[in-house]
Amino acid sequence: VQLVESGGGSVQAEGSLRLSCVASGFTYSSYYMGWFRQAPGKARERVAGVTRDGSTSYADSVKGRFTISKDNAKNTLYLHMNSLKADDTAMYYCAVSTSWVRFSPPPLSAYNYWGQGTQVTVSS
Repeated sequence: VQLVESGGGSVQAEGSLRLSCVASGFTYSSYYMGWFRQAPGKARERVAGVTRDGSTSYADSVKGRFTISKDNAKNTLYLHMNSLKADDTAMYYCAVSTSWVRFSPPPLSAYNYWGQGTQVTVSS
């Protein structure tokens, strides 16, 4: 199993980016997928998640600005980020939980595969 993120970069505040996460070794449509981020000196936090049937959930800090989506045919997970703020600066990771079957987001410990991360830097 491999997850590879891309799409990060440097952007001005109020700008937009789209992150991608391509998976190999498993089928996206079968599992719960999520996006996380970690800023220097801070704990890793969940940003958004999507269930097997496409239901989504978001952290309060990104609701209305970020959208998670997936293309099952391409085995690719996306995070569309709009109205970016300096506080969104972090390393962003995608992750999969191959055991979680509930609608509610799984705990961090339930994610068993992670990508290497892509850096997002927002300047004000």
